[in-house]
Amino acid sequence: MPHANAPLTERGRLRLARCVVDDGWSLRRAADRFQVSPTTAKRWADRYQSEGAAGMRDRPSRPRHSPRRTPRPIERRVLHLRRSQRLGPVRIGWRLGLPASTCHAILRRAGAVPLTHLDRATAEPVRRYEHEAPGDLIHVDVKKLGNIPDGGGWRTQGRAQGKLNRTATTGHRTDRFGGARLGYAYLHTALDDHSRLAYTEILADETKETATAFWRRAHAWFAGHGISIARVLTDNGSCYISRLWRETCAELGVTVKKTRPYRPQTNGKVERFHRTLADEWAYSKPYTSENARRKALPRFLHTYNHHRYHSAIGGSPASRVPNLSGQNT
Repeated sequence: MPHANAPLTERGRLRLARCVVDDGWSLRRAADRFQVSPTTAKRWADRYQSEGAAGMRDRPSRPRHSPRRTPRPIERRVLHLRRSQRLGPVRIGWRLGLPASTCHAILRRAGAVPLTHLDRATAEPVRRYEHEAPGDLIHVDVKKLGNIPDGGGWRTQGRAQGKLNRTATTGHRTDRFGGARLGYAYLHTALDDHSRLAYTEILADETKETATAFWRRAHAWFAGHGISIARVLTDNGSCYISRLWRETCAELGVTVKKTRPYRPQTNGKVERFHRTLADEWAYSKPYTSENARRKALPRFLHTYNHHRYHSAIGGSPASRVPNLSGQNT
């Protein structure tokens, strides 16, 4: 398609060429009539004589010959390094003595899949899936975070002051080396595969009793949002392979699914949500105590579920749940 400032469309070119070739107009007269240069008028007239009406179409700007294009053997070496070692243009260029821009152009021409879209273990393109309706599959997982001492931890205060703050925090335990230990916060999360709606609690451990009690509350929370759960997907943690977990899911009418061993990518949606939790809540500001961080969690979850734009679904999770979007401000 011609650009916005082009004086001639395909039909205008054809009319100009016919005036010159068929009606015998001079190039200058035709150029004045169609407000183009005589050189342009000659080009379209010549194309019309040799190719007919088909010659009026736009042609690609790529040259017919590229004598300085990278030789084929070098292109094959670039693509081989990409496939075998999963290197980017900069590292490939360093290995072969080529500019990174040249390697990038070769990869782009070959349609190479971006490294972020490849599985790290197999180098195969990541197969993405999404269930059709809310509740078809719920991802469940646990993330462990170290508790913050009163006054702030080592991330904000430095290691020396953070160690002193741990020792001064009431209720800390002492290991065999005399170091103060504050324990961990266990984030239990249930996340809907279709909508990415998330429910998270901070609990004291990840035992089977704690996990099943959390799952009952999560099941009730999703039901309160009009989501009927059909399946739940977990890893092979001890709490999720227990008889208590299976019996609880059977009681709730939920089918149990497990990820393949050593394959966390299968449960990748909740794994990615935990990274979002870490980036946008757990370590987003210098909390001065564990209590302050925990108080900030409900606000973050509300923002995530109802207001935060999710790039994978093109909106907030609530926008994918019928009758839920717009109920919270």
